[in-house]
Amino acid sequence: MIIPNNTELLLIRHAPSLDRGRLMGRRDVAADCSDSHTLAAVRAAIGLVDNVVISPARRCVETAAALWPDLEAPASDARLWEQDFGAWEGGQFVDLPDLGPLSPRELAAHRPPGGESFAELCARAQPALAELARRGGRIAIVAHAGTVRAALALALGSEAPALAFQIAPLSITRLYTANGANWSIGTVNWTPSGGPRT
Repeated sequence: MIIPNNTELLLIRHAPSLDRGRLMGRRDVAADCSDSHTLAAVRAAIGLVDNVVISPARRCVETAAALWPDLEAPASDARLWEQDFGAWEGGQFVDLPDLGPLSPRELAAHRPPGGESFAELCARAQPALAELARRGGRIAIVAHAGTVRAALALALGSEAPALAFQIAPLSITRLYTANGANWSIGTVNWTPSGGPRT
């Protein structure tokens, strides 16, 4: 049986954060939008869209402005923010604690001190994504790696497997759905170079 797909969600991770090697989940930092060649390639790959919706984070606002310089002010939704890493926010990546051999399910449920788990991020972001899916058409969403993984978890019907996906800066992940149901995954982590970017 062929299921019609009347919505395409194009999830774009923001341009590289100016994070200086620190974890910046909910911290509001700028994006490096200086790579005009990559931005042009991503813009061309996205093509025409019916709507653009962004996380209100500065790095997403700046990325959307670089991708669509003629777009005045795209709609933003605070539910699309990155995961809150609590006490780990602003810490150097090399200094983050080693969580040991957690299973994917345990990792999805793990909450950093004072923060939120990936499962809680999914509970926050997935209703926003489902609402967008019910609009129909082609919708570009500029957000974060965690938000893109939350969308993948929605399509997969489970949080844990979504944590296995790499989501590079300025990558495109495409999801298709019929009225917010019968999800399919078209592309994950596409970049103009054809592979993951660091």
